[in-house]
Amino acid sequence: MKLFSWFKPAASPLRESLKARLVQLPAPAPWQPCTLREQRWVVLDLETSGLNLNRDQVLSIGAVAIEDGAIDFAQQFERTLHRPAQKTTSSVLIHGLGPSALAAGCDPADALLDLLEFIGDSPVLAFHAAFDQHMLTRALKDSLGHRLQHAFLDVAQLAPMLNPDTVLREAGLDDWIKRFGLQVQARHHASADAQVTAELMLILFSQARRQQLDSPLQLQQQLSAWRRRNDHHPGL
Repeated sequence: MKLFSWFKPAASPLRESLKARLVQLPAPAPWQPCTLREQRWVVLDLETSGLNLNRDQVLSIGAVAIEDGAIDFAQQFERTLHRPAQKTTSSVLIHGLGPSALAAGCDPADALLDLLEFIGDSPVLAFHAAFDQHMLTRALKDSLGHRLQHAFLDVAQLAPMLNPDTVLREAGLDDWIKRFGLQVQARHHASADAQVTAELMLILFSQARRQQLDSPLQLQQQLSAWRRRNDHHPGL
């Protein structure tokens, strides 16, 4: 990887209106000592053309905000990206994104900038966050020449950390949905997956508070320590 690869310009020149909006974006906030309820969170889900981190691309984005300790249904985000050259593969069909939907999608630069404005300075929650973070980082770099700097927390790691007595080895989102009896109308659809992940997070926030973890900073520090323990003792 080249040292200054992050500073390459986007593949095509950005419109002046996009440049102006990029300049106005707030800087992502560091982890806060406020309560979990006081923090605004954004729950993100991406649907992609596959799982290859270097080749596949973002096809659709779903996000919802958690504010004042509840899902704010007035703050929901959904975009399908304009990907007319995307081949119809089994991965694409799982998401229900056929050629017509992708051809009618939003310009990727506009959609991604809309997402950044929606996120604001809030931390991001995602299930298997490393994947979404990597794919979003690539998409932002390619379409906007912008470097993603937001803090992410992985719901797939928070759930077992806060539920040590629940044995769900390599559990996926469906396993935790079933574990807590959540209802979901559709899966593998970005906005629906973001919604049910947000519902799961409300349960996890409640558990965190009972475990004396009542700030974003405390939760992030505890998760970092949990990951270090598991890295040294992977069988735990």
